[in-house]
Amino acid sequence: MKPSLAAALAVLLPFAQPVAAEPIIFYDSGIKLDGSFNESGFNGAELFRETTGKGYAEQMLGAGQDRVELLRQAARNGNEPIVALGFTYASAVETVAKEFPETEFAIVDMVVPLPNVRSIVFREHEGSYLMGQLAAMRSKTGTIGFVGGMDIPVIRKFACGYVGGAKAFNPEIEIKVEMAGTTPKAFNDPARGAEITKSQIADGADVIFHASGGTGIGVLNAAADAGVLGIGVDMNQNGVAPGSVLTSMLKRVDYAVFFAFKDAEDGAFSTGVQSLGLEDLSVGYAVDEHNQSLLPGYLAAQVEEVSYEIISGTREVHDYMADNACPYGGV
Repeated sequence: MKPSLAAALAVLLPFAQPVAAEPIIFYDSGIKLDGSFNESGFNGAELFRETTGKGYAEQMLGAGQDRVELLRQAARNGNEPIVALGFTYASAVETVAKEFPETEFAIVDMVVPLPNVRSIVFREHEGSYLMGQLAAMRSKTGTIGFVGGMDIPVIRKFACGYVGGAKAFNPEIEIKVEMAGTTPKAFNDPARGAEITKSQIADGADVIFHASGGTGIGVLNAAADAGVLGIGVDMNQNGVAPGSVLTSMLKRVDYAVFFAFKDAEDGAFSTGVQSLGLEDLSVGYAVDEHNQSLLPGYLAAQVEEVSYEIISGTREVHDYMADNACPYGGV
């Protein structure tokens, strides 16, 4: 007598394991290991894998590929959460999150006001203000520089904070501000970064901060070659040119990705706007063996005092994104 289908299922079902949907990270345009924004996100995904033993999927945007279709395919595949790095994914996340209202999404550096989206933004102006303080403290010429990537509000936000911090320390300081371009390619052009840096050095700048993604590798190397100081961004870039990078302004995209993955894994994924700054240890600066000699204790103490004042609210730092204007001038 043949066993019934119900009996067969009763035997098999206890051994059937549901296929867990992997989280997925979508990198910004350029390359994954860019030493900056994308690589910081990758490090967060790797931290999730290392600490939980769970896997994840990843997607690099290729030439001509459509963000909407890539995100849509991930949602169809059951990937969750879907984490997109960068403002360029905003419209695609909005479109696909509406189509898949039960799927959890996260986006870094842009707000998408939907009930199933975590919008992660950073208070970059706070960290940039500290970089301006340090640059002004270390400048011998009274002129410092800033190199941005694509000319967009979030990069102006970095620049404005930097100018504010520098002028708070030295009201007479001169600050050269220049953007690398007006398209996303401006974040992946080291040659252009080096060109701007050399021009600013020729104008007297002896400390130059960049907020330009992969373009900044050219900034830091050009500064080192000329014997002046660079300041890195996003992740610790002190090792790009040891002894010539004053510090790096940390923007913990790795934390943002890790906690998006981990919260979903724990069933604790929250949506809405998540604003991260000094108080959350999500912006700051890096000190290691490559730059300790450049940051003597008295400088570090001054910067820590300023950081405490920002966190406590006794020192206000203007957020360019609030009104697309910089009261400190020069941006």
